[in-house]
Amino acid sequence: MIILSILVALVAISALCWLLFALATYALPAFAAIAAGTWAYESGAGLPGGLVAGLACAGLVFGIGQFLIMNVRPIWIKMAVALAFVAPAAIAGYFATHGIVKHLMPADAWQVGLSVLGAIAVGITAFVRITSVAAPERVGQGAISA
Repeated sequence: MIILSILVALVAISALCWLLFALATYALPAFAAIAAGTWAYESGAGLPGGLVAGLACAGLVFGIGQFLIMNVRPIWIKMAVALAFVAPAAIAGYFATHGIVKHLMPADAWQVGLSVLGAIAVGITAFVRITSVAAPERVGQGAISA
């Protein structure tokens, strides 16, 4: 019975980690949706208005981010937009990893160290997912090519 509970715990942790990596890209739109939905609800729109405002804001933030990454030419703007998506994902990765690690490690230094590694891993994953939509530069396909 103990072995079964250990295996179930490993499967649960693996599923939660997979979910974290899969949804890390949407941390910024989720934050914007919660902020807009809360604002709409508190300003008198009610629950349906708050939900509509939150969903619209999340879609708008994600759509504008994808549009900017795909269509803007200067690389520094693309990197700034990618950083805007990666930073909340890394913060979410830190706290999710810390929530798992604090049950496994008694030492605070190890908890923080492993949480930072988790934040780095989630941040890298979010960066790769965000920048994977950008089309590569077309070299040599101008009006005049040598």
